[in-house]
Amino acid sequence: MLALILPRPRIAQSLVHRRGSALLALLFSVMPAQAQTPAEPSGIGWATIEDLNAAFDAGELTSERLIEMSLARIEAYHQAGPELHAMLWLNENALARARELDEERRRSGPRSPLHGIPVALKDNVDTGDMPTTGGSALLAGAIPPDDAFIVKKLRDAGAIMLAKTALSELASGGILSSVGNFFPKNPHDPARTPSGSSTGAGIAVAAAMAQLGVGTDTGGSIRGPATDNGIVALRPSHGLLSHDGVIPLSITLDMAGPMGRHVYDVAAMLGVMTGVDPADPTTQKSDGRFETDYTQFLDAGALEGARIGIARDLMGDDESVTWVIEAALETMRAQGATVVDVLYPPWLLAVKGDWYTTVRYPEFRSQIEDYLATLGPEYPKTLQEMIERSDEIVALMPDGSRPNPVRWNIFRQEEASGELTDFEYVAMRAHGFPMVQAIVHGMLDAHDLDAIVYPPSANPPTLRSAVNHFGGMLGTNIASLAGVPDLIVPAGFTPRGLPVGISFLGRAFSEPTLFALGYAFEQATRARRDPVHTPPLPGENVPRTAGSGGR
Repeated sequence: MLALILPRPRIAQSLVHRRGSALLALLFSVMPAQAQTPAEPSGIGWATIEDLNAAFDAGELTSERLIEMSLARIEAYHQAGPELHAMLWLNENALARARELDEERRRSGPRSPLHGIPVALKDNVDTGDMPTTGGSALLAGAIPPDDAFIVKKLRDAGAIMLAKTALSELASGGILSSVGNFFPKNPHDPARTPSGSSTGAGIAVAAAMAQLGVGTDTGGSIRGPATDNGIVALRPSHGLLSHDGVIPLSITLDMAGPMGRHVYDVAAMLGVMTGVDPADPTTQKSDGRFETDYTQFLDAGALEGARIGIARDLMGDDESVTWVIEAALETMRAQGATVVDVLYPPWLLAVKGDWYTTVRYPEFRSQIEDYLATLGPEYPKTLQEMIERSDEIVALMPDGSRPNPVRWNIFRQEEASGELTDFEYVAMRAHGFPMVQAIVHGMLDAHDLDAIVYPPSANPPTLRSAVNHFGGMLGTNIASLAGVPDLIVPAGFTPRGLPVGISFLGRAFSEPTLFALGYAFEQATRARRDPVHTPPLPGENVPRTAGSGGR
């Protein structure tokens, strides 16, 4: 059913085996940035889901061939070549499933735009046919009882679950995990961080190992990897997607979300993932407000007449990032948008981190037990048991080191964080978070804005020696606390060739507006680049058919 494709770890070694096929050995040179975008694109990176479907319909591409190209790129760039270390588990049934879906397409047509499209899932999202470990040795080998709600929706739409991707352990504590013994790398510069915690999903999408990715975001864990890897991604409105089958950090703050190289792809993916889930009461908020086709809102002219706020207090002091964001604002003005300077209340910027942990830590302490109860008796059932077992693993290591000292130290902070009945937690849930949403909506209303933009990362990707780098993320907690959507779109590159993203933040359930604005910006700038370290492989090509988008 699956193959483990990570390097041999120092623990849980009985679970490890390597893929039987040999990894490709490729030699390539780093091209200058201006040479990356040929007049006639080749490879997978340029093509949207719309383009892939045009090629399917024309009989010039099959899902089987698309999966073969994705698998070849995983072999070439995951542990060979630049050794990006994006993947943990590979679905060995992916090719067989692609053949079945090709036959179904021929027989009765596609189920949805995602029919036969490969998806890479962060390994804290349940799959009944592949392990879900959260990147933790404490959950090594765990097979969930069934798919997460959003995974079932993707499968029902015909998407192929290609792989499970690397993440920071249990989605917090930097980019490292205790499953595997490696540093994930940024495909634009392997010496740089790909950010976390949706680390592998961001790498896999940027390097075209998969067309789509699923990440999770509590305080910025989709948005950091999106901007640092130069891709598009969305943290949706709280309640738009189900939490069912996702290892929790904090259900009040957590949201899964789609990741892709193009705004079209993220919009198409979101539409098949929405829906009210009886197993997740938070999705009741989306009843009557969710859409099943967000591509209908994409409008290349949406910036004409739009009013955009720029959050100057979230700009940071990195000149290269500031230059890209200012250029992005000029593009919006040239497209007919009015750009207005806005400022958040200074006290909110001062307390947002404390407010985040006041809810995040005690919720993990409580909610992780609900998730652990779905696993077999060999796995821990409480946070205290997780602490005890992590100490046992440390005791077995010759040098006394911790496979993930940052995350395992956070365990103790979470254990000491208090109860869900404590007044600090109750006050924050009842008054603090609604206040932040009121402030965000109030700023948008006061200036008659369609969205607020800001750099999700105030710095370009740092060297990987900064293990816990989150890109100087000054503002991402605000969307999390307010429960509002935040769309990341590539904005450009620094003089060193490092990606810079821009966030479009809006009112709760304003995804249609954000997609329209983000698409218009993407089409005006065409700022995304294929990473120079993961070029097209020999024979890799998506045919450009008549009527294909060619974005």
